[in-house]
Amino acid sequence: MKTNTVKVLGLAFSASVIVACNPLGKMVKKASTVTYDVSPNPLEMHGDTVNVNVSGKYPAKYFHKKALVDITPVLTLSDGSTKELKVVSLRGEATEGEGNVVKFSGGSFSLKERIPYDKSMETAKLAVKITGKYKTKTKDFPNVDLATGTIVTPLLVQSSEKPIAAKDKFTKTEKVTSQADIHYLINSSQVQSKELKQDDIKAMSSFIEKGAKSGLKFNGVTVSAYASPDGEISRNENLATDRAKSGSSEVASFFKKAKIEAAKGAGFYTNTGKGEDWDGFKTMMKSSSIADKDLIIRILEMYSDLDKREQEIKALAKTYLEVADQILPKLRRAQITINAEKLSKSDDVLKQLSVSNPDSLREEELLYAATLTEDLNQKLAIYKAMSKKYPSDFRGFNNAGYVLILQNKISEAKTELTKASELAKDNATVKNNLGVVARLMGDRQKAWELYNAALSAGNEVSRNIGILNILSGDYSAAVSNLSGSNSFNEALANLLNGNPDEAMKVLDASSDKDSAWGYYLKAICGARKKSIDILTANLQSAISKDASLKAKAASDAEFNSYKEDPKFKALVQ
Repeated sequence: MKTNTVKVLGLAFSASVIVACNPLGKMVKKASTVTYDVSPNPLEMHGDTVNVNVSGKYPAKYFHKKALVDITPVLTLSDGSTKELKVVSLRGEATEGEGNVVKFSGGSFSLKERIPYDKSMETAKLAVKITGKYKTKTKDFPNVDLATGTIVTPLLVQSSEKPIAAKDKFTKTEKVTSQADIHYLINSSQVQSKELKQDDIKAMSSFIEKGAKSGLKFNGVTVSAYASPDGEISRNENLATDRAKSGSSEVASFFKKAKIEAAKGAGFYTNTGKGEDWDGFKTMMKSSSIADKDLIIRILEMYSDLDKREQEIKALAKTYLEVADQILPKLRRAQITINAEKLSKSDDVLKQLSVSNPDSLREEELLYAATLTEDLNQKLAIYKAMSKKYPSDFRGFNNAGYVLILQNKISEAKTELTKASELAKDNATVKNNLGVVARLMGDRQKAWELYNAALSAGNEVSRNIGILNILSGDYSAAVSNLSGSNSFNEALANLLNGNPDEAMKVLDASSDKDSAWGYYLKAICGARKKSIDILTANLQSAISKDASLKAKAASDAEFNSYKEDPKFKALVQ
């Protein structure tokens, strides 16, 4: 019995020695003297990732020289599962092997890890798991809670990408003209009857008659008349003026016959006598087959005095006869131009025909008619009719894709836009729209490439890039690209870039000023401005418009600092 007692006492003594020699227990007891930190706190999502930066600081006389400690950050996700991050191994200064040395006099550690964001991380809790080892002994230290939740405010970005419709070239009026020449005998301003039988004159007469019946709007007639450069200059100037008057008189008779009242108005006819037509003479000489034409052209270039020119040319007796026969008669003329406008179909007629008989309209009329309705289904029908009738024009396919994007029919939009791209592969408008499709289908890289190739298409492209900037975590670029849009996304970009005051200013100028999400974003601005009054006033408005935002606010890490505030609790409970 005595022996057994000794053995028991011996075992008890041995156990006490072991406990006394194991420093892990002491480290556990003093665990509260170790400080841990996580930055940012709470965690934040940027792009598709979350940066976890954990650090710890050990006081003097804490970390035993022969102890080993493993630090493991652990995320407890919303479904209760856990996700362990990289382990940091620490060791006392009297140990060997891998790991960071922490001296007995004190030390620290830090770890950085970037992890993919997952929705279950929105309400996740971050803690550090600590395991100590001394010789063959191991011991789990109490976990240390570091952060609750992940800020996911970038996910509020609106999918408000801007597709672009290709523009029509439709005009309410189409300028049309009719031109004809009346030629005269030398030294005469009388119109010969044979001149009125020439094809261009007959075509002009027909133009007036048909225009009167079709509702053509006649704006005026200009008559410019010339004399050939032979004879006295002053006489030729008067002759040119008289020819302008006689030519104008003949055209006036056509208008009178067609009973066009506009032709009776003051200023309808503009008659101008141009004098001797040396410019026309030079042009005709250059294109003629006259043997000495180069010599005559040199004479024109050598002498600016008109009388001297005429003398020198007439001195070339034989050549002058050819000039008088082939060139000069063509210069004795009145050039007549009728200016008119063809009026388009009225908007009401175009709207009606675009539905009942789209095949009766030209491409510009169809494209314009689509802009006269806000009904997306009707727009789509018009654009499809356009692409069917004019299959070589990319605009019908592009604009059909544009409407389908607005209808959130992204796969169908891609089909139409692919056809447009085949017809106009380098068109910036088409590339922008394909970029929108790529982004909405989840291919951000493709969207980047297409947007960068579409910058010339307009401000819409910058707005679209701004959305990608937010999703990628480049908030300063987002602010730049969304600047001036006065949109929810511009406000969000400013908030994420650290400027809640500007964010609220932009929101107040946006169409989301009084929307549920607009108020919710203002509430976040209030939290970042550390103003409980701004926070609660706007959160109350947000919840009144969308009751589901109560539950979101209750778990939103943006409001962590206010979770126990009575005003906040009253809104979310």
